[in-house]
Amino acid sequence: MSLSDRGWQVFPAEPATIDWARSVSTEVSDALKTTERRHGATWAPGVDLLKNDASGAVAGGVALVGEALVAAQSLFGPLPLHAAQVSAVWRGYPKQDPEESDANHRYRRARDAAHIDGLLPEGPYRRRHLREPHAWILGIGLTDTPAAPLVAWKGSAPVFRKAFTSAFEGVPPESWGDVDVTDLYQSTRRKVFETCARVEIPLQTGEGVLLDRHVLHGVAPWAGQDTGPRVTAFFRPELPTTAEWL
Repeated sequence: MSLSDRGWQVFPAEPATIDWARSVSTEVSDALKTTERRHGATWAPGVDLLKNDASGAVAGGVALVGEALVAAQSLFGPLPLHAAQVSAVWRGYPKQDPEESDANHRYRRARDAAHIDGLLPEGPYRRRHLREPHAWILGIGLTDTPAAPLVAWKGSAPVFRKAFTSAFEGVPPESWGDVDVTDLYQSTRRKVFETCARVEIPLQTGEGVLLDRHVLHGVAPWAGQDTGPRVTAFFRPELPTTAEWL
C-alpha cells in the first residue's frame, strides 16, 4: 500500500538521523523547561519550538538527512525546513484543563484528539478552514519512550481527499480558505472512525515517519509505567501554492 493510500511510511533509525536527534537534544530539553504545557501539564504542543535553519540544523548541530527526508522531498521537491514543532507528552496525558469542555476532553481520550493538520478552528464557534496547506508531515523520534505514541487511521487519506475535492469543487484554489469545511470534516471523520483501522506508530530515537497531509492522526493517551517524556520533532512545510494541496 502506497503512502497516499495507507497514509504514512515508517523509516528505521540511521546513524545520520540519530546524530541529528542527539545534536538537537540540549536545545529541545532547555526549550521544554519553559514552553507552555496544556492538559494538566501533560502535553506541550511546541509549535516552532526548535530554532533550526532551513536544513534542520541548530547552531553547532548537523543538518537533517536520511531516507525519510529523501522520501518527503520526492513528493514536491526540496522544501526549506521551518522551525520544527517539538511535541512532548508526559505521564498522565491527557488530564483535563479547567477551561476544556467535557466533550473536548472525552474526544481527546476516546479518539486521540484525531485531526487533519492545516484546518484551523476560527471564531467563537471554531469553524474549520484550510489555512495551512502542508506538503507533508515528517516526524523524527527524539526519545525511546513508547507511551502516548502517534496514531493514524489506515486508509483515511483518500477518504478525506475525496471529501475535500467535493468541498472545493468550482472554487478557485486561492479561495479555498474561505470555505467552511467544518460539517464535512466532522462527518468524514466519523466515517473514518467506523471504516478505517486505528494504528499506533511509536518512534524511537532517530526513527522517522512520513505522514500524508490528508491522513487523520492524533496522540494516544498515556499508558504503562514509563516516566517519559515522549518527544517527537515534526516538520510540516507549506506548499508554494494552495492548488497543490489536492
